[in-house]
Amino acid sequence: MKFTVADLLDQLPASEPLSLARLEKALGLSQKAEKEQLRIGLEALARLGLVEQLDEGLQRRSNDELVPARLRCSSKGFCFALRDDGGEDIYIRDHQLNHAWNGDRVLVRITRDGGRRRSPEGGVQCILERQTTSLLAQLDQQDGGLFANPLDDRLLTSIALPPDDQQHLAQADTAVVEVVVDRFPVAQHRAQGHVARSLPINGGDGADLDLLLTKHHLQSRPAAPRATPRATKDEGREDLTALPTVLLQAWEGKEAPTTAAVSLETVDGGWRLWVHAPSVAERVAPGSSTDQWLRDQADAICLGDHWLPLLSPTLSKACGFKSGDTQEALSVALELDSRGDLQHFRFMRSRIKVDGSATPAALDALVERKPKSRTLPAALKPLKDHLPLLEQLVELSGRLRELRLAAGSIDLDLPLPPLERLADLTIPAPEAAGGGWLVELPVHHPQAILRDCVLVAERALGRHLAALALPGLFAVNDAPSAADLHEVAKAALALEIPLELSEEGETSAADLARQFAQTDRRRPLQQQLRGTLRPVLLSREAGAHALAGETLALAPWCCPTLHYADIWNQQLLLTLLLEGKDRPSVRHKTSVDLASDSCHGAIDWPLLAPGVLVPYSEDLEHGLPERLNQRERLVQELSNDLVAMAQARKAQPLVGQTLPGVISGVQSYGFFVEVPPSQVEGLVHVSSLKDDWYEYRSRQNRLVGRKNRRAYMLGDTVDVVIEKVDALRHQIDLAVVLPEGEDDQPVNDQTVSDLPEGDRPEGDEPPFDDA
Repeated sequence: MKFTVADLLDQLPASEPLSLARLEKALGLSQKAEKEQLRIGLEALARLGLVEQLDEGLQRRSNDELVPARLRCSSKGFCFALRDDGGEDIYIRDHQLNHAWNGDRVLVRITRDGGRRRSPEGGVQCILERQTTSLLAQLDQQDGGLFANPLDDRLLTSIALPPDDQQHLAQADTAVVEVVVDRFPVAQHRAQGHVARSLPINGGDGADLDLLLTKHHLQSRPAAPRATPRATKDEGREDLTALPTVLLQAWEGKEAPTTAAVSLETVDGGWRLWVHAPSVAERVAPGSSTDQWLRDQADAICLGDHWLPLLSPTLSKACGFKSGDTQEALSVALELDSRGDLQHFRFMRSRIKVDGSATPAALDALVERKPKSRTLPAALKPLKDHLPLLEQLVELSGRLRELRLAAGSIDLDLPLPPLERLADLTIPAPEAAGGGWLVELPVHHPQAILRDCVLVAERALGRHLAALALPGLFAVNDAPSAADLHEVAKAALALEIPLELSEEGETSAADLARQFAQTDRRRPLQQQLRGTLRPVLLSREAGAHALAGETLALAPWCCPTLHYADIWNQQLLLTLLLEGKDRPSVRHKTSVDLASDSCHGAIDWPLLAPGVLVPYSEDLEHGLPERLNQRERLVQELSNDLVAMAQARKAQPLVGQTLPGVISGVQSYGFFVEVPPSQVEGLVHVSSLKDDWYEYRSRQNRLVGRKNRRAYMLGDTVDVVIEKVDALRHQIDLAVVLPEGEDDQPVNDQTVSDLPEGDRPEGDEPPFDDA
């Protein structure tokens, strides 16, 4: 179909009816067959109580019994619906999937409430949007037909192929195929598709990248519209070119996006911090073809040594900052006290001049330089006139980090492995995105400085929009559940790690992070803690942002070269600055400054003319935050796959070698070991432990041999042999090497199924191995 159910629902307003003709136009439907598909879809949605046919037209209805969610499945057939609202995951039995696949956006009806140790159960009632329209697969000929078995074994299906695709069988051992889904399964009919092309399995770095881009449907991106960026207006723009300004730039890959620039002044025992963001929104008309194209792209994507940029080349050239050049910007002046606490702020359209670019090499040289040294390292020579500014920025960065951590933010010492293929991927982005934690960086690292400056600037806009009751794309980050933190604390106590707990035996994620950082098992414990942290999500409602230490609101706007959400919030900010009413009427002589927090609580008149905010409200009502969140998840999955592929390729030459590793996780079916130098994680399955029968002690989070009492627990160092590397599936099989002189023969000939039921280990297969 030309549209998805999600597209259809997004176009239907809940406030007023929409005529069928206008709906067809909004969906871009012109063919008779397309309109017939729309009619069928509307009838089905009406039966679900989601659409009502009125005399005036069609109107969307809410149905609280249907829960929007994203499906997550495992290769073992376990499926859960991850709710959009962050509620408890819903278990979906295979006969309740109704042909939904892993990753699909669905509506679920709960059929059984959850209990203390049991998830709620439900069934898929409607597939809102298919995630998998094409996939990587291996060919299989059976029962006289040709089928594609997805490489991603979380897709619990096979796809029937036409006879002509048998030509690809000759390369089955050396290649996989890209299969385009022509028809999804319906009733008793299986999915159908065709082979688009073959891709080599061991074709080098470029072929690996092609495999991953194909897997995530990014092998080809639509071209940007042929549109000239809008000209900016000089009226009302503040000239900040005399203000010393530096660009903090850590990425070096091809087409790496420009980040924000910063300035700093000392004032009255505190600081005035300036953050200057590329003014992308001034050059893109809201609702234009370029704006829609940027919305569809959603994010810039790092592929290691190069990027898939968010902005088109012409837009990037028009907006980017460059040393020595004067450029338009959106800026904010942040008044900070001596501790670094935000006191006041003011936004403005500005013109800046970047005086230099501070790279990691330059800031390393700054920190290592002796105070009275007369020689200047080569990396600092381009910045010789701005060394005091850089030193002050490093000092302020340290204070902002201390405040953020004291407010509950979490830095973890879990960087990506320093593999050459990963390049820019190893350098975290300056905004607080991702999995609810920040990579611990040296206080003088460019991204560390920029990160904390950006967080303060985005807290300012969040508070400003919330105080003025304006719509916005707010970033929210909830604290992890107490139950999850309790499990992590229990694992640490089982390792005899001393913890400070409340009288009720509870603790916070930030407290655990601080205490884990002092132990000799910090990495595996921080990895366990990482699994409990909740991601940063976009929301139409203002809320707390635990990662930034913000209790009121945070609205992203400083990284428009990275995320469309920042462009959208910039458009809203520009609307306020250019069209906002600073007084009730022209007859009033006293006005307020709408760009500053000084106007908070002083406005009792409509800020904007009727209709100005309608497009923004409609974007939020039609699911823009959810779509951008989904896109961010897909980008993160691609990043994870890039890392896993690089690690697996690094491990392939080591097959058969014995290496030291550290146990990073223990389950009933075995334990995971992290192996240097790539930090690749492999599984030692319990069935490979031949020296004894091993039981899983869930309370102590360890495997213990029944007779020899040997234990494998989190953080233990073990020697392992890399037995097998499946780079396509990112699976590494390991075997433990026992200490010299110890018996590695089976203690008897029993199998697990031979043991009495009460003596069996708790399980030998994971409920989720790769989902």
